[in-house]
Amino acid sequence: MKNPKSAFFLLFLMLFAGAAIAQPVEQNVKVIIGPDHPNWVYKVGEPVKFNVSVLQYGNPLKNVKVVYELGPEKMSPEKRDSMQLSNGLTTIVAGTMKTPGFYRCVVTAEVNGKKYSSLATVGFDPGQIKPAAVNPDDFVQFWNNAKADLAKIPMDARMTLLPERSTEKVNVYHVNIQNFRLGSRLYGILCVPKKPGKYPALLRVPGAGIRPYNGDVATAEKGVITLEIGIHGVPVTMEPSVYANLGVGALSGYQAFNLEDRDRYYYKRVYMGCVRANDFLTSLPEFDGSTLGVTGGSQGGALSIVTAALDSRVKFLGAYYPALSDLTGFMIGRAGGWPHLFNKDNVNTGSTPDKVKTTGYYDVVNFARLLKVPGMYSWGFNDVTCPPTSMYASYNVITAPKSLFLALETGHWMYPEQRENMDKWLQKQLKVN
Repeated sequence: MKNPKSAFFLLFLMLFAGAAIAQPVEQNVKVIIGPDHPNWVYKVGEPVKFNVSVLQYGNPLKNVKVVYELGPEKMSPEKRDSMQLSNGLTTIVAGTMKTPGFYRCVVTAEVNGKKYSSLATVGFDPGQIKPAAVNPDDFVQFWNNAKADLAKIPMDARMTLLPERSTEKVNVYHVNIQNFRLGSRLYGILCVPKKPGKYPALLRVPGAGIRPYNGDVATAEKGVITLEIGIHGVPVTMEPSVYANLGVGALSGYQAFNLEDRDRYYYKRVYMGCVRANDFLTSLPEFDGSTLGVTGGSQGGALSIVTAALDSRVKFLGAYYPALSDLTGFMIGRAGGWPHLFNKDNVNTGSTPDKVKTTGYYDVVNFARLLKVPGMYSWGFNDVTCPPTSMYASYNVITAPKSLFLALETGHWMYPEQRENMDKWLQKQLKVN
């Protein structure tokens, strides 16, 4: 029998991973909102109607009160009202938008003292959304200098075999690499096919938070070297409680650490860590010398774009709902990307000139402009964590080959079809089945 601690560790990882991508939990009462355009897209100035159903056991719920809000996503509602639904159905005649962006309807029904809510978000000419982010004149030079400094730091790679995680086909290692300055470490889980040969490689970059990692064994078994990294300079195989304590303690709010200083901002170590991870992957004797991709979701979607823009060794990327995009959108009266640094409700940030200036060097928009390799992207319109306005601000400036797989009603989660589509595309780039 496996070690009980290892079994608990793997169970934790599976539960966490499931929570990160799972659809919302089913409820007894469902509030369903559907716009009158099946593709959820309108032209600027075109009015939108939302069809609302309140269902219980699949049937309209009679005599239910609903409260609804209308307005641009993540902004204060333009209209708030209530109505009694005699037959559980209604159509809300909403407004429009005068500029490209996204408009949201939120409906809450109260049944037996319990509230049930849902939302629908429509796009107005989303392909015409332009970034608010300012691109610093020395953006490219800043990152070239950072990469040059990184190259001077010895990698000092250390690999520890994890026999309990290895399989018949794959060796699994805990990897410990020196990052962007002496003494700074980067940790991850490396999976290498056991059969002698040369293999493509895939870097998996993480979503936000602090957690352990299990590595991508399944893809490695198809004949791919995979490396799943953490970004916080701590081992990724410790007890789950350690990460929970870091999340509420030393690393709480890391997204804004040293935001006033472009050279000390937390994400500098993160972005350089992704490049350093590629240094390691491409140094492996099993690497085929050419085929390297990167993928991730949310913060990991951002890091996929950043890594592909910074590192010419990357040949393709796959990004789910990328964060850190168009961060200053809030400053022009529309939604900005996670972590919503300049949202008026974010009391931990504030929009000082130094902080605003720093974000220009880290905003995904400015990396998206530099992309030269193919990318597959996927998100939904109902994402309240990474608002679609912010994601389109980045997507629209990409001139490299790109494809967007939309799952309209999804939020900061994905349908199985999204993952299946991404996996199929990535495997095609990796030339594996």
